[in-house]
Amino acid sequence: MKNSNKIKRRVFIKVVGLSGGGLFLASYVPLQNLLANTGDDPKIFAPNVFLKIDSNGIVTIIVHRSEMGQGVKTALPMLVAEELEVDWDKIVIEQADVDAKYGSQTTGGSTSIRRSWEPLRVAGATARVMLITAAASHWNVSSDNCYAENGFVINKLNNEKLSYGELVDEASKLSIPTDVKLKDPKDFKIIGKRIHRVDTPDKIYGKAKFGIDVVIPGMFYAAVSRCPSFGGSVKSYDAAKAKNISGFRTVVQISSGVAVVADSTWRAFNGRDALNIQWDLGPNAKINSDDIHNKLVNKSKADGYEFESRGDINKNIEEEKILDAVYEVPFITHAPMEPMNCVAEFKDGKAELWAPTQNPQNARSEVAKALGISEVDVTVHVTLMGGGFGRRLVSDFAVEAAEISKAIKKPVKLTWTRQEDMKFGWYRPPSLHVLKGAIDAEGKAMKFSHHIIAPSITQFRFAPDLPPKDYDIKEGTVGLEYQIPNMRIAGSIIKTPIPISWLRSVYNTQNPFAIESFIDELAFAANTDPVEFRMKMLPDDSRLKNVLKVLAEKSGWGIGKILPKGRGRGVALFKGYDSFCAQVHEVTISGNKIKVDRVVAVIDCGIVVNPDLVEAQMEGAIVFGLSAALKGEITIKNGGVEQSNFDDYEILTYNEMPEIEVHYVKNTLPVGGVGEVGVPPCAPAVCNAIFAATGKRIRKLPIRLDS
Repeated sequence: MKNSNKIKRRVFIKVVGLSGGGLFLASYVPLQNLLANTGDDPKIFAPNVFLKIDSNGIVTIIVHRSEMGQGVKTALPMLVAEELEVDWDKIVIEQADVDAKYGSQTTGGSTSIRRSWEPLRVAGATARVMLITAAASHWNVSSDNCYAENGFVINKLNNEKLSYGELVDEASKLSIPTDVKLKDPKDFKIIGKRIHRVDTPDKIYGKAKFGIDVVIPGMFYAAVSRCPSFGGSVKSYDAAKAKNISGFRTVVQISSGVAVVADSTWRAFNGRDALNIQWDLGPNAKINSDDIHNKLVNKSKADGYEFESRGDINKNIEEEKILDAVYEVPFITHAPMEPMNCVAEFKDGKAELWAPTQNPQNARSEVAKALGISEVDVTVHVTLMGGGFGRRLVSDFAVEAAEISKAIKKPVKLTWTRQEDMKFGWYRPPSLHVLKGAIDAEGKAMKFSHHIIAPSITQFRFAPDLPPKDYDIKEGTVGLEYQIPNMRIAGSIIKTPIPISWLRSVYNTQNPFAIESFIDELAFAANTDPVEFRMKMLPDDSRLKNVLKVLAEKSGWGIGKILPKGRGRGVALFKGYDSFCAQVHEVTISGNKIKVDRVVAVIDCGIVVNPDLVEAQMEGAIVFGLSAALKGEITIKNGGVEQSNFDDYEILTYNEMPEIEVHYVKNTLPVGGVGEVGVPPCAPAVCNAIFAATGKRIRKLPIRLDS
């Protein structure tokens, strides 16, 4: 596309308008009027910020969320293309830079499809209606006599057709409709189809550009040395040895430590390692994992803040059998394949970043704050990223790169090592769970209480005076569908100096582990099959109950399947992110070794945009969840993280992978999340399977059969 065909940014904003939320459609101002005095040739039709069509018929769809392997670069354009009636193979997909006009660009919480489902479909439908109106005007017929298909508007009366490119000028003159009709799901042509991911070919052939691949002219390379204890700071440093490293350029102190700048990443690493730094280890230098565990235990002795209750948890039940248990989970980390990195250039009072970020708007605001400039003077180009899992919602790596660039007055690429990613990250908090329950003489669950004790991410990061009713630790434990007459859900917060933040499914990686494991304990005490026990407690109209029914069928549960000695299977359910999921895990136990042989998962996420992406997301979530359950643990010693790489923070390897079956429930209900939904059932399902195989209850993660 020639530059003469492009609308200048300022004019484009006038055309599309800005808004605080939802879809950003302009008020009616004819494009030709806006461009009359600009000298621009109005050959682009851009009725909203997510879509533009040029006079050559090229349809460009703008993706405002971050692609980190989950498939949004395919799924989001599918929503626009469906309503636009365009040939999928002829569209161009463009990654958006940070801009308020898109609304939230945060990629997390399984929100990308859920929050974009209607706005992006409306964006496509709006353009389609305007193109049809333009064609109808050209032919002097009613719009009812026209329809759109494969990038053309067709006249029903004589089958004459006009391409979208031919209609750009006329469509640009029209007012933008504010109430367009969306397709009935039965008429979908693209949504629901197994469309291949658009980013895969470039990744296969090595053409894809991740953050770590970005190179700009005149760029230097940097590495940072940080205090080994959280909360510590630099007392002094000697760079004499670093200066002797070939390629060394300079050394600068920044907010997080000391940075060495060189003419390559490797030389920057070597220079960083050669620094002689005296650290003030700060107030946390003696904190260990045991100290944090003891805080959890001590806090568990209180009743906690009551989030939710019904009935009377202290009511006496005739011939009741009372159970109690304590569950615990540790810190874990994200461990994406691509370590943190960012390219930054500070010039003439403005900052430009190339960053693999899940939260470009946060990166912009944090960098602006750190550099003392306005947010409008910070540009963020979002790159592909090799995994995120919530780690890239935090912008510390972008701030570091920007600070270094400002100090040296040159563009710079900052790259973290794997060891730094492990030791200086942001971690999912640990938690302790005190559960109590009772069943009556007929084996019916009559009581259930859950007291969760954990640090609060919201409190740690944003709200030191967070009121108890807003404690985020309740996620995944309130609103349970089990119809137990007497229930109490409570929570208590401890504080920790260890940096904590969101990790895929957040507190849903913890609370369902305790809940679904304890439900299994109640089922065993009631001498009832675990699936049947859950079925009896779920409402008849529950989507979760339906998912469980489908799971029982697909997994072969309840049809007389007897597993050999040393093998077991377990079940767990999860409701969250507007979706419903159930899993069965089958395991083989040999001594202290655990092999997960098979996982059957069923998800009801409403309308499925792309089955391939749903299945891949679920498979990835199961690998993530099993890695955390079987191996994941971050331990603290002398105020810092002990683990440093995949040798001491292990994940599942190829030979350890189970056979995974993913099934989804077909319906036309509102779209739900997928990316995080498959994680929560993993830990309880595999632990329940271990109990079925061995009779041993696992109440602490990661799973250790020898403890």
